Amino acid sequence: MNEVAEQAKPSWFERQRKQRRWFDHLIRSGGRYVDNYGDHYAAAITYFSILALVPLLMVAFSIAGVILAGDAVLLARLTDQIASIMPGGASSEVKKILDTVLKERQTVGYVGFVVALYSGYSWMVSLRDALTAQWGLARPELPFLRTILKDLLALISLGLALVISFGITVAGSGMAETILGWIGLADQGWAQASIRVLSILLSLAANWLVFLWVLAKLPRKPVTWRSAMRGAIFGTVGFELLKQAGALYLGQVTKSPTGAVFGSILGLFIFVNLVARLLVFSAAWTATSRDNAPAPAETTPAPTAIRPVVEVHNGPSPKTAVGLLGVGLLLGRLLRFRRPGR
Repeated sequence: MNEVAEQAKPSWFERQRKQRRWFDHLIRSGGRYVDNYGDHYAAAITYFSILALVPLLMVAFSIAGVILAGDAVLLARLTDQIASIMPGGASSEVKKILDTVLKERQTVGYVGFVVALYSGYSWMVSLRDALTAQWGLARPELPFLRTILKDLLALISLGLALVISFGITVAGSGMAETILGWIGLADQGWAQASIRVLSILLSLAANWLVFLWVLAKLPRKPVTWRSAMRGAIFGTVGFELLKQAGALYLGQVTKSPTGAVFGSILGLFIFVNLVARLLVFSAAWTATSRDNAPAPAETTPAPTAIRPVVEVHNGPSPKTAVGLLGVGLLLGRLLRFRRPGR
């Protein structure tokens, strides 16, 4: 009996899930993430993210070359600063490459734009499919041109969201510094600390807006803003932790020239992959929240079968015989009562 009672008793893990809702939510999200191939989708997002970096840099250098074409001093300073980041042996070669790129800035810009458009579109398709899969849905069969148009619009909208997010962070901290300069408190220690705290809060708010937009608008199914808000909080906190861990990692690997090159590249790959996993897991977190739990199915009662019972007897039943006997006696008395002469 004791062994049966011990087996029926819930385990420590099950008790923790019942007592802590956030822990139960985390376990359910992890199960949804694994069941819907979250790592595979994150790998595809990472691949196209890395693929998009080079053409984006090409476009950025082309735009910088066009803007700074009339200022040779600033153009040379830009190339010198980029080359100074590289180790001593590679700085001269990198500077030659940058000079060539800036001279052929129009061609580089066109090629970079086409490649960036392809890689960016593929990245958006992978991201939308990954977020949709965490809701347990397959990619809907839509017209080819319509799907391309919607994915390109989603890519543009995400770019605008990132620009707005970055603008909120920069404008907020810059405005705070300007106001402190006007009132003469820019040199105060507590004022500088307040600016740092404000910049962190603005960064968190901006990241939350980006995650909110991604979780609510990028899946190929309607997602309410209310359910996406909690998932955006989860993603924002996780992204901030990843940024802090990345800063610590870069601080360690950049102490040596070799680590500054290979360690930074490896760290970039790992960081992009972790951010991709965080995005997909945030979608799983949103999809498994109690607000989005499927309604319990209504149980209908089992159908009732009406079966008539037919009984066949060779003679009258006892009740019938008694009833007939009573009727016969009654009729006999009535007939005697009506005889003439009585």
